[in-house]
Amino acid sequence: MTPGFAGRRSRAFSPAPHGYFTPAPPGAHTLSRGSIHALFDKQARHGSRWAADAMFAAPRSRSSRVAAAAVAVLAVSLSLPLLVPFGAAQEIDDELEFSYRRDAGNGPERWGAVRRDWAACSAGRLQSPVGLSDAVAGLADRPGRLGRSYRPAAASIVNRGHDIMVRFNSNPGGVVIDGVAYRLRQMHWHSPSEHAINGRRYALELHMLHQSDANSNKYAVVAQLYTISRRRRDRTIHRLERYIRRIARRKDHEELIDDTVDPRRPVSRSTVYYRYAGSFTTPPCTEGVTWVVGRQIRHVTRRQVRLLRNAVHDGARRNARPIQEANGRAVSFYYTSPEHGRRAPGD
Repeated sequence: MTPGFAGRRSRAFSPAPHGYFTPAPPGAHTLSRGSIHALFDKQARHGSRWAADAMFAAPRSRSSRVAAAAVAVLAVSLSLPLLVPFGAAQEIDDELEFSYRRDAGNGPERWGAVRRDWAACSAGRLQSPVGLSDAVAGLADRPGRLGRSYRPAAASIVNRGHDIMVRFNSNPGGVVIDGVAYRLRQMHWHSPSEHAINGRRYALELHMLHQSDANSNKYAVVAQLYTISRRRRDRTIHRLERYIRRIARRKDHEELIDDTVDPRRPVSRSTVYYRYAGSFTTPPCTEGVTWVVGRQIRHVTRRQVRLLRNAVHDGARRNARPIQEANGRAVSFYYTSPEHGRRAPGD
């Protein structure tokens, strides 16, 4: 499947690693939107994609086809030392090994006992989600800055059984946090919300999973919470509704989205974030994940939440991990611009 293909296609999803990239060039610390775009563009021009294009555009004669294929294979082989697979320490794709039912033997309280490599789910000290509050975040010495630069990109939608995921097949841009550039790889939903803000959990939570180009083991998640509205629907879910219906109750099925997906929409009005160090919220519960959780709450209709819940496996209709102990972790405010940082979060 090529990233720019615009036709409809449905196929079984394979959990093999997707998305390869080269290390970030110097200047990854720059926070301007133009420089973030330039950073991701430079990396998008490298790698093996041009070799694949050369193979598809091979001439008709047998000798030239063989020559073109040889060139493409050589190019891929030469680039292999630079390629880093996406997903080596990521959330697991097979939900049959774990459940969200608290009374189940493989429920959230027992994830750490199901497999040895999931021990962090029980023994980890930096687990997610956590409860967030203005009072705790306000104790930080100084607020941080979230550099954000997204763009519309080709994508597929996948039913992973325990959630519905949008995987980006071309470059959607990303974020810069504490001088580290992260590229957006996929996004998915949890209902109800996994994080709590000022003591309250909400109807839905979107996770936008990012990975560092310079270090494949560094991840960042931008999270957005939603409350129920009778009339104000979420535009992103609305545009994806027909695709969600196509893959509903069809675990491991993937549908190519005809149009591009714009990751700017879910966070367009979010300017204040809570930032803390945590983990993935599904097994293997890998720690070292940077979380930035939007303080502003967006709207979604009850019908849209029901659509996402009914599309997944029966045991994952309420696919939110319980709140984990903070264990004294620091939480600080991050802002998308200095202007927002000069105002109090309640303004």
